[in-house]
Amino acid sequence: MNRQLIITSVLMLVLGAGLGYLLASKPEPAIKEQSRPVLPDDKKPLFYRSPMNPAVTSPVPAKDEMGMDYVPVYAEDNAGADETAGSVKIDAVTVQNMGVRTATAKKTLLSHTVRAVGRVAYDEERIVRLHPKTEGWIETLRVDKTGERVKKDEDLLSIYSPQLVATQQEYILALNNLKVLEKSPIEDIRHGAEELVNSARERLKLLDVPAHQLHDLTHSQNVRKSLHIHTPTDGIVIQIGAREGQYVTPETELYMIADLSKVWVYADIYEYELPWVKVGDPVEMQLAGVPGRIFHGHLAFIYPYAEAKTRTIKVRLVFDNAELLLKPELFAQVTIYAGKQVDALVIPSEAVIRSGAKSQVFVVRDAGKFEPRPITTGLASNDEIAVLEGLKEGEEVVTSAQFLIDSESKLREATAKMMEPSTPQQPEPSRLIMEQGEHQHD
Repeated sequence: MNRQLIITSVLMLVLGAGLGYLLASKPEPAIKEQSRPVLPDDKKPLFYRSPMNPAVTSPVPAKDEMGMDYVPVYAEDNAGADETAGSVKIDAVTVQNMGVRTATAKKTLLSHTVRAVGRVAYDEERIVRLHPKTEGWIETLRVDKTGERVKKDEDLLSIYSPQLVATQQEYILALNNLKVLEKSPIEDIRHGAEELVNSARERLKLLDVPAHQLHDLTHSQNVRKSLHIHTPTDGIVIQIGAREGQYVTPETELYMIADLSKVWVYADIYEYELPWVKVGDPVEMQLAGVPGRIFHGHLAFIYPYAEAKTRTIKVRLVFDNAELLLKPELFAQVTIYAGKQVDALVIPSEAVIRSGAKSQVFVVRDAGKFEPRPITTGLASNDEIAVLEGLKEGEEVVTSAQFLIDSESKLREATAKMMEPSTPQQPEPSRLIMEQGEHQHD
């Protein structure tokens, strides 16, 4: 038994010595070569970038102040260098998680609706200011309250004027003289008498003597102490400037009468809405005092200046007012339907990223691939904006989450610029000539 144990021990020692020799004879570099896989050239990092500040780079592995390892940037990250700077490629899962939505650029008719607050006012062309044509005293004032409605040729007041009395007397004398001389054989005498009558009648007309009073004076030849003054138009009395017994002159404003069958409405529009509106555009108006009623009118005039305080432009609208429901100084809600429509390339306004003086969009080039594109914008309306330059019909643009894509785009663009080889600096011409001279001298 002891003999077998001794033999077994000897065999184990011999076997262990043999295995040790074989392991020791294998070269150590081969083991190290297997433990460190060699990366191909296209997998080697070009440089290392700080995870907190992408603008900070290092040619060798490093750590930032917080102890975080720099992120390696490989050559594959710079693939597609011939593409537009700032192009971004995002995997489908990330695109879905970001909630990226897109829209297609299309050509359409772009119209606009301008809404503003309006103020009803008198039609300046339908306001009459009545003055006497002669001096005198008011004897009777028949319309003596503001707000009264008067009709054309209605008797307003009677006035006593010595000049009117004298002119009536001259007219009666001229009529009597014509009766005496109308049968004269001398033509010049007959013609002179007719001219005298016509001249006296014309002076009475110029003094606003009504036609019916002039007719009565011609047939009755009775001089009237006072003559009536009639209203020249239909309207509302908005001001009375004299009372009974008052002495008036041609400078005295007796009445101010406004015809309200048509009214003006003033509205203020902002300067960005000015390119849309033009004279003749249809307008709708609603008033709180006339609920449920829509009044239709049109834009009649655009004032050629802006208000200094509000930086708005005043426009004048015209409305019919036969029922006198539109009262001056009322406020109203005005809607101007701009007739200007542009056949333009249109995208949603939310797709445009404005930074300083330029505007850009992100165009979908492929699945998950987005390209920044500068554009020139035009008129905007109803959450849509016209694109004048930079896009083609049918191209797809990003309308949501584009700011996240824009951040990544700027990061890619900055990285691409850092990886561009620097061009050697050329010596200045004057320095080059001096160096050549020194070589020749040597």
